[in-house]
Amino acid sequence: MKCLEKNRLTVLKLTFLSSIILLCNCSTFAQCKRAFLVGISDYQSNNTSHYWDNIHGANDIEILSPTLQKHGFRITSLINREATARNIRSQLARFSSTCKPGDIVYLHFSCHGQPVEDLNGDESDGWDEAIIPVDAQKYYVKDRYMGENHITDDELNVFFRKIRSKIGHKGYLTVIIDACHAGTSYRGEEMEDSVIIRGTNNGFSEHGLKFIPKIDKRGRINIEKSNNMSDICIIEACRSYQVNNEIKCNGKYYGSLSYYTNIVLKSKINITWDGQWYKDIISLMSKDSRLIRQNPVIETSK
Repeated sequence: MKCLEKNRLTVLKLTFLSSIILLCNCSTFAQCKRAFLVGISDYQSNNTSHYWDNIHGANDIEILSPTLQKHGFRITSLINREATARNIRSQLARFSSTCKPGDIVYLHFSCHGQPVEDLNGDESDGWDEAIIPVDAQKYYVKDRYMGENHITDDELNVFFRKIRSKIGHKGYLTVIIDACHAGTSYRGEEMEDSVIIRGTNNGFSEHGLKFIPKIDKRGRINIEKSNNMSDICIIEACRSYQVNNEIKCNGKYYGSLSYYTNIVLKSKINITWDGQWYKDIISLMSKDSRLIRQNPVIETSK
């Protein structure tokens, strides 16, 4: 009897230990959905960026946040005055550090954009692209503002690569950039609605260079693939030589890419994030007559 009782206790201990190990492994590799959202509407209340027109980037985050939550995302967001260059950099760095292997990550930027003179020679057309935090100024002024609050595509790519490395080949990174780097920020009358455009054709240049956009009509661009990093899909609202129009829906303005991204995400119960769901966004935008001169761009490693 003593032997039977001893064997029984041994089996119970082994079962308990096995359960603990299994739980640890599950927690280690459990997939988490994480979203980082930036939306700026009110530029003009910030004295350092009064050259930028107000837009409606915060509206994009307002509709996207509950939709992403329904899909199980944990959300970090920076809206209007919170979306300073310092906060975006520090919060995105913190967000990146929390990512784990297998995570599904969604990044969204709804703001102005601007071409910036390329100083390291990595751009074939001589211009980087930058998102515009709420405290970034529009013009280069030596010893006053020299672009320190612009966040260029080179800088964003460092974060993208870090996240891709952290989440690994079982994870996936989606990036939505609802800004543009060409055109003029203006308001006029068109079909009874104001035309509101995100971005500017004034290049931010240390040497006073004039921005001339490169005519690149590719709708799909390949991104490097690596066994050590996750796949990535970046969706941009328009080509570099086009303007990004906001659209008015139900009495409110939204970024066109953000609006249709939300429509697609709301329409789906389950999404394979590494699938081709973004094609539905492109299809809807192509059918909107207000966006006839605007072509989204897909950059992907798949």
